[in-house]
Amino acid sequence: MEGDVAIKGDRVSAVGRVGAARHEVDGTGLVLAPGFVDVHTHDDTALISHPGMEFKVAQGCTSVVIGNCGFSAAPSTPGEPEPSGLFDVTPTWCDVDGLAERVAEAGPAVNAITLVGHNSVRSLVMEDHERAPTTAELDHMRRLVAHAMASGACGFSTGLVYEPGRYSQTDEIVALATEAAGYDGLYATHLRNEWDKLLEAIEEAITIGDRSGCSVQISHHKSAGANNWGRVADSLARIDRANAEGSDITLDVYPYTAGSGPMAQYFDLDDIDPELAEVIRFASCPAFRHYEGRMAVDIATEFGCTAVDVIRQVLTAPEGARTICIKFIIDEGDIETNLRHELMMVGSDGLPDLDSSPHPRLFGTFPRILGHYVREKRILSMEDAVRRMTSLSCRRFGLVDRGLVAEGYYADLVLFDPISVVDTATFDDPKQEPLGIHSVYVNGSETVSPAGHTGKHRGRFLRYRKP
Repeated sequence: MEGDVAIKGDRVSAVGRVGAARHEVDGTGLVLAPGFVDVHTHDDTALISHPGMEFKVAQGCTSVVIGNCGFSAAPSTPGEPEPSGLFDVTPTWCDVDGLAERVAEAGPAVNAITLVGHNSVRSLVMEDHERAPTTAELDHMRRLVAHAMASGACGFSTGLVYEPGRYSQTDEIVALATEAAGYDGLYATHLRNEWDKLLEAIEEAITIGDRSGCSVQISHHKSAGANNWGRVADSLARIDRANAEGSDITLDVYPYTAGSGPMAQYFDLDDIDPELAEVIRFASCPAFRHYEGRMAVDIATEFGCTAVDVIRQVLTAPEGARTICIKFIIDEGDIETNLRHELMMVGSDGLPDLDSSPHPRLFGTFPRILGHYVREKRILSMEDAVRRMTSLSCRRFGLVDRGLVAEGYYADLVLFDPISVVDTATFDDPKQEPLGIHSVYVNGSETVSPAGHTGKHRGRFLRYRKP
């Protein structure tokens, strides 16, 4: 389909054939799509510390969902850093409204909408994490979730593999998700187990959704560890059956065979898993900066020790708990199985530590889908890929009047070359912007041009299902 699209102010004013314009862009041979939505990010404070958000807009992303995996920048205690170490700005705010004001002051180049994180809420209310909350503590947490939802959060997220969420029982999660359900919000979950107990963790997510009344978003769906590869087909089949029986479950995936996260959360110092240690690469390692970008096994060979020894050395060092690692634990076949599922969205899950050697998904996720999985492997069509990254995501996360190239919709747009679009970020050289993204518009403003970033920051903090 060929045609013209006119922009007036921050909205699309016409689609089809339009007359002469004050500024015209020739998109011959290119694809004009709605701006991509990264449904799984940890950009909560990057919106403040890196407001240009170059690593996102260069991919064609115009909106991001923050507050994932149970970690959100709000609610918080002003002056106290969020305990996970994932965020690089000390809060001056206490709630979603305060965060929105601070983000607006920073003036980011992309739109953002937030989930309210269980780990963050639990850390605020409970000093002793390794137990169930008292009735008073649970009531306090419920009020915090409800307040965030009333302020425009799009749902409640958990990271049940992480502290302190790993100590919670299903009933606690149901009680808090019920508060989100009262605002028709989502329950987005980093499952309790993505390894050998994946199917049990899926059952828990289904149960939480059904009992709370929440729709469910399975975050970064995967089956981790070589012994479990192929089980995503069983997991997807169980989700399909639940949906057929009345549940409402969708998912997201990143297109890489490695994950990434805070290394201290993945290892028990008293019993370090040697198989996991051997597939670890250091992304951010404040204790040993010269380890960044290297595999633990290669460092071990250099020093004549084991990968387990290297992991222990790093985690027991000062600042060792702040280490971000990359884990090569995913099967390529499982990624393709995920991408074929019609309810599968795209989320980078990138950690924006730009002073280190981050996972390349931070810079390359969306062009990788279009270049590798659409054009080269033909796992899904261009049209379906765009749907997964735009309209499906906007409907699911409540981004009103976004996700379509349609009259009256916000002019969040990306113009790209379907023949040349490709990710260039690699594990060895991860901070590389993609090729083939011609231009990007955020709320009607050209944020990326063929010459590069324009310096315009027109992003907004969005409220759930509100224009």
